[in-house]
Amino acid sequence: MQLIPIRSAKGAYLTDYDDRVYLDAISSWWVNIFGHQNPTINAAIIDQLQKLEHVILAGFSHEPAIELAERLVQLTPPGLDKVFYADNGSSAIEVAMKMSFHYWQNTGHPKRTRYINLSNSYHGETIGALAVGDVALYKETYEPLLLKPITVPSPDCYLREEGVDWEQHSRQMFEHMEQTLAKHSGEVCAVIIEPLVQCAGNMRMYHPVYLELLSDACKRHNVHLIADEVAVGFARTGTLFACEQANISPDFMCLSKGLTGGYLPLSAVLTSNQVYEAFYDRYENLTAFLHSHSYTGNALACRTAVAVLDIFEQQPVLETNALTAAHMARRLSELEDHPHVGDIRQTGMIAAFEMVPDRRSKTPYPWQERRGMRVYRHALDAGILLRPLANTIYFMPPYILSEHEIDRMMDVAISGLNHAVS
Repeated sequence: MQLIPIRSAKGAYLTDYDDRVYLDAISSWWVNIFGHQNPTINAAIIDQLQKLEHVILAGFSHEPAIELAERLVQLTPPGLDKVFYADNGSSAIEVAMKMSFHYWQNTGHPKRTRYINLSNSYHGETIGALAVGDVALYKETYEPLLLKPITVPSPDCYLREEGVDWEQHSRQMFEHMEQTLAKHSGEVCAVIIEPLVQCAGNMRMYHPVYLELLSDACKRHNVHLIADEVAVGFARTGTLFACEQANISPDFMCLSKGLTGGYLPLSAVLTSNQVYEAFYDRYENLTAFLHSHSYTGNALACRTAVAVLDIFEQQPVLETNALTAAHMARRLSELEDHPHVGDIRQTGMIAAFEMVPDRRSKTPYPWQERRGMRVYRHALDAGILLRPLANTIYFMPPYILSEHEIDRMMDVAISGLNHAVS
């Protein structure tokens, strides 16, 4: 696949060195939620550059880091009262995993060393994050290096039986998790989950009731719940955070991607005062949390994230997204009877459909045929950046697209589908 050097970007569009323009329909890998060269974010970065670009966060702090932490605590579900900064989504997962493990060590539970994950899950590609994912493509090569999680079948609603709705299927699938927690809770630090959408796992989705049941079960079995909202946070699922749709407060919430609007690397792990207090002690007791990055709490990145939160505060983002999502749903409904579409699914501003040889059996095309690549190339030729996941064509557009741009994106995707299955 030939690389495409990009010269510039503005709004939802990328321009290459041959002056070809592409609609960035996947938000530059799900991060650029308010468009390239956003004036609010640009102005904040320029202003911060005149004051402070970075300073060590060990024993020091600065205004953007403090303001961002305070605002994240206000916006996230109740009980998430402390913020730990890292550099990216995978690093946030590493922090949450280590913090959960270390919490149990500090509180007298040394046998708690394992994690429960879902089949088809993805949490990043650093060693710890990779270990608690379950997409074979990413982890098979590195298997000898990885710790071994306890994997529970996903509530993925694509796999539900005919006549069973999303909620019924999600409730049924939770029985696997309940049984696993009952059996292994004494050796488990935490359950880690992507709320509502398994994004890198082909955009598979499930009902919020699964999160409700899981939160209750984790409390009953005294096991931490890590919510990986790296991809689904910041209004991507229709609420500011996906956990809101189940009215739950996890023990750890990991944020990145949309946090800085696609401008700079930054992530945050939010947790409770209870977890924080397990590390707060006299130095000689050596209970401090052991994790640090050189660019932790970078001032430019934190100020960028504050500007992103300003946009959410000052503009009707959720309301606009609801209208955009409804228009996407109308266009997707055109594929309901397509002979090579096995499923159409949507959660807020994430939508997808599955290419199949036969819609009744849902048998996938062999991955070696690379049907998704045909859609990708077809879309590029038409000036649209789509990046299918195998046989799954998905849409994660920036929040600034007009209905006309959504129509153009959908028209090209549908023609790409017909091209790929012909």
